[in-house]
Amino acid sequence: MIEFKDTSISNIVFHRIDNEDGKSFLSESEYSINQEEEEVLKTIFLKPFTSSLSTFEFDHPVDLSLNSLFKLAKDNYADEDFYNSSLNIYKHLKSVSKHPNINGGDLFIIKYDDVKINNSFHQALGIYKIENKQNFIETSLIKNGKKNLNFKKGIGQGKIDKACLIIFTEEPYTIFIIDKGNVETENWQNDFINARLKNDHINSTSQFMSLTKTYVTEQFPNDYKTSKTDQIDLLNRSIEYFKTNDTFDKHTFESDVLQDDSVIESFRNFDKLYKEENNIALSDNFEISSQAVKKQARIFKSVLKLDKNFHVYIHGDKNLIEQGVEKDGRKYYKIYFKEES
Repeated sequence: MIEFKDTSISNIVFHRIDNEDGKSFLSESEYSINQEEEEVLKTIFLKPFTSSLSTFEFDHPVDLSLNSLFKLAKDNYADEDFYNSSLNIYKHLKSVSKHPNINGGDLFIIKYDDVKINNSFHQALGIYKIENKQNFIETSLIKNGKKNLNFKKGIGQGKIDKACLIIFTEEPYTIFIIDKGNVETENWQNDFINARLKNDHINSTSQFMSLTKTYVTEQFPNDYKTSKTDQIDLLNRSIEYFKTNDTFDKHTFESDVLQDDSVIESFRNFDKLYKEENNIALSDNFEISSQAVKKQARIFKSVLKLDKNFHVYIHGDKNLIEQGVEKDGRKYYKIYFKEES
């Protein structure tokens, strides 16, 4: 979904932010990097977003123009002085980080050119707060061939605590968020960024697949006397629909996957309640995101667990497996197949 092959860094600055007096500092200027350093920085700061599938957009309960980071990002996109822009972003983060449980950290602000998303290239603004550094050993040779080990702390790949990547698509801008910090405060996403899920095909695909999985595993067996194989068969038909279609149409999904009129009615009732309880709006038609399908497919478990002795993976025709009970009460499954591999 996001590609960084042709991306370059146009500006970078870093500051130190902390609630304790004397531990914060502001860099006096932007940081200059060479090509080798740029590749390292792209790996550390952009690669973590390749596994992000949820997209967000700026939000505000009254008026979007009152969202501080949205305004700062928009000014940055309009080529406001980058260093001064970084100071304003620093001040905004400082103002919403008064809670005693919020950790200090290194604040990196990076502007990118040619970030590719949905086959289009855009500028982007990355904001990163590194709260925890990892230990590493630096080896070096000194005089007379002697070796030296230096034990240090630094920032490595996969160690991003909090980050947001604001891609300057047509408004609403597309935002990716990383937040591994203190969940008690939630200040990064709610106070600093103030974002909500974006109504796009990526989130629509993920949300509808989650809705379907919840229905099949929780509501479907309550409404009907079904076997585990019936549930797995319905899960398999659901995931197959998303894998083999480029666009989603709810009526087609119901007829191809759910098939039975009674099950369709049950699903529609569950669909309405699920959306209300989770406060989400889903269109009946949207483009299917193949990346979202690939990730969501992992939670569609087609495994039949039999006590602690056997796991049976069911990928196709459920009619090739039969369930029964022996006269002595022991349960069994009979499986038909053409060849063993």
